[in-house]
Amino acid sequence: MPLDNIERAIKKGTGELEGVTYEEVTYEGYGPGGAAILAQAITDNANRTVAEIRNVFTRHGGNLGATNSVAWMFDRRGQIIVDAKASEDATMEAALDSGADDMVRDGDVFIITTPPAQLHAVQEALKTRKLPVQSVEIAMIPKSTVKVEGGDAKKLLQLVEGLEEMDDVSKVFSNFDIDAEAMAAVTG
Repeated sequence: MPLDNIERAIKKGTGELEGVTYEEVTYEGYGPGGAAILAQAITDNANRTVAEIRNVFTRHGGNLGATNSVAWMFDRRGQIIVDAKASEDATMEAALDSGADDMVRDGDVFIITTPPAQLHAVQEALKTRKLPVQSVEIAMIPKSTVKVEGGDAKKLLQLVEGLEEMDDVSKVFSNFDIDAEAMAAVTG
C-alpha cells in the first residue's frame, strides 16, 4: 500500500483531513427469532455504512428496518456498572440519593439505571464515595425481551457479533433473551 494512502487514512481517522465530516447514525432491524436490534454508528459515509450493515443483517437471517421500526421498543437510559465487591447498602444509598431510578445485582456487578440527565450526578456521587465504577454509558434498554432458542439463537449471536466487528459501529443493543444453557451450547 502506498505511503500516501496510509498517511491519508491516519489523518482521516484523527479528524485532521479537511472536508471529512462524521455523523452519528442509528440503524434498526430485526434478527432471527424476531429480536429487535439497534446499531449505533459513527461514519463519514452513510451510504457505505448502510450497505455494509444491510449485508450483515442479510447474511445472518435478519432484516434491516426503517427508521423507528424498533427504536420505540427501547428506553434511552443512563447505565452505570459498579463492582459488587462494594457495599450494596452504600452503593444503593449513593445512587438513589443522587437521582438514580434503580439498582440491581447481576452476578458480580451492580447495574444502576438513571435518567440520562442524572447520569453525571450519579457518577460523581459514586466517585465521591470511592465506589468501584466499571463503566458509565447512555444505553438503549429494551422495554420487553424476546426469547430466542436453537438455531435462531446461534444466527442472532453471529449477527450481533458481525455488527460489533464493523469499524463504523460503536454500539449494538438488542432485546433478545437467551437462557444460559442455550448460550453455552451456542458459544461453547
